[in-house]
Amino acid sequence: MIDSKQADNAQVGSTIDASTVRVDLLGSVSVVADGIRTELRAGKIRSMLATLALDAGRIVYYDELVQELWPGESLKNPRNALQAHATRIRRTFERSTPQTDQCCALRAVYNGYILDIPHELVDSNRFLDLTARGAIALSHDPAEAARLLRQGLDLWRGPALLNTHTGERCRGAAAFLEERRLLAWEDLTSAHLLLGDNRQAATELRRLVATHPTRERLCALLMLALYRTDRQSDALRLFHCTRKHLDEELGVEPGKALLRLYEDILTQHPALDCPEVVLKGSQFGIARH
Repeated sequence: MIDSKQADNAQVGSTIDASTVRVDLLGSVSVVADGIRTELRAGKIRSMLATLALDAGRIVYYDELVQELWPGESLKNPRNALQAHATRIRRTFERSTPQTDQCCALRAVYNGYILDIPHELVDSNRFLDLTARGAIALSHDPAEAARLLRQGLDLWRGPALLNTHTGERCRGAAAFLEERRLLAWEDLTSAHLLLGDNRQAATELRRLVATHPTRERLCALLMLALYRTDRQSDALRLFHCTRKHLDEELGVEPGKALLRLYEDILTQHPALDCPEVVLKGSQFGIARH
């Protein structure tokens, strides 16, 4: 059912005791304690723990769990199946902390289960908290924003909720987290541009644009980074490549912000050298709408 390996201690927040049991969802679903990561191999066990961790501290009712684990199926005794899965999850927690008297975090309650752990002991919650704080800091303290955003992004080990997409809840959460991950990358590269780290921003953005060629804000940020590193022709060429991708894949034209940035680069608008151009609400270039 499980496989243990060393966890990446750098991913543990400085305020979290390494001996505390936590649940990680940003990659393979796993239980971590004392620097040891235990990955759940059985699909239904993995999906059940993920579903509970997404609502840590709140009751998830039997019907919700059944729908998530066996969508569209009819089970003779789904509660027995859930009880068996819950037992295996508890054993995983117990094996992760054999030298402590810490109570198991998974509790049965009326008509459901609750994963009774603090909000911050689920890595997806820490990621959302860190990146939200980073986004707020972006306009007044880009260095702090970059630190918070990098700390949040470093929590990721792979695709969110890996191999748990049987039910709608995990599928929806995975899509939401992946979108927030991209927004965090956009904010991080924006912080680099605000700090004048144009080459570092360009390096990270090239990788992101290669994977997401129709994401206009990433393309806009890369265009700006290229322009600021004296590569105006490459920035203009990127616009035309992006326009082609949008037309061929989505049947749409670039948005107003990207078109405006293209025109500003063509005319070498002086505002493109101002830090404010990357911020939301700017009247030029790549303001996020």
